[in-house]
Amino acid sequence: MQDATQIFKRHEGGPLLHIKDFPGKAQIYNPAPVQCGDETILLVSVVEHAATRGFGRDVGQTRVARSKDGIHFTLSDENFIDPQAEGEPWDRYHHFIDNRVTKIDDWYYIVTPVMVNGFDSPIGMLGRTKDFKTYERIDTITQPKNRGASLFPEKINGKYYKLDRPGGGDGGDGDIWISASPDLVHWGEFKPVLAAGYRFWNVDKIGPTPPIKTDKGWLDIIHGVFTPAGGTYYYIGAMLLDLDEPWKVIGKTNSYLMMPEEPWEQHGNCDNVIFPCGAIADYDKDQIRLYYGACDFAICLATGSLSETVDACIRGL
Repeated sequence: MQDATQIFKRHEGGPLLHIKDFPGKAQIYNPAPVQCGDETILLVSVVEHAATRGFGRDVGQTRVARSKDGIHFTLSDENFIDPQAEGEPWDRYHHFIDNRVTKIDDWYYIVTPVMVNGFDSPIGMLGRTKDFKTYERIDTITQPKNRGASLFPEKINGKYYKLDRPGGGDGGDGDIWISASPDLVHWGEFKPVLAAGYRFWNVDKIGPTPPIKTDKGWLDIIHGVFTPAGGTYYYIGAMLLDLDEPWKVIGKTNSYLMMPEEPWEQHGNCDNVIFPCGAIADYDKDQIRLYYGACDFAICLATGSLSETVDACIRGL
């Protein structure tokens, strides 16, 4: 294998969910995947043509999509995440999209980057569920701007950790940082992890997803953004973090894993965008299921070898 672009293969049937199959929806995109018992769950970002709250723009929501086979999904018509409170500051929270889901013990913890009307944002709102039927808000756990905060699935040396993506937008770079917490609410010990621009495909921004534990390190699927003369492109890559000191990068793909190539990945509401919010590791199959959004129009699936992805990070392919 000469580079990492050969590891992942797209689902032969094309998109699993597409905007054309959902009348009334303006956008469907960026799923957060997790295995919950015998169901594959996707927390899907949805924008209706008729916005539900009056902030002068389309307002995104999170809906639950369920599948028994990981291919055929049923998308709920009901919103799953909201602030669950009234008054300040919760009345200002909106645009509940691009979630990151991590299973810790018996709970599925969800970090949602929400917009705060009238304030610099997004910020990360933490909630949890056991069944993806009821949602419990916990607290706001990041400062602005932070999009893509992603929890590790277990404590490391007695502490919870999360990857952060502060910055981005308004001409600023988006880099990956890490922070630690005793209780998932109070965070500190901030350290830089990986800066945007280590290769051409992530010159502008880079961002994390919930890490996957392997025997060689924490594997993290990342996105990268590059804006050449022809417009902005979103790519997917990976990095490997030390198991005991997760702020240390011990490997990363120099090539991207995937780039926008199919028609539904190149044209839509937001052209040339493929965007991951996580991946599912099927350890018994040595497989990663990478569910990703395409152009804010579709949700797609690619699968690849877990061990080959780790090896590509270590070898810098």
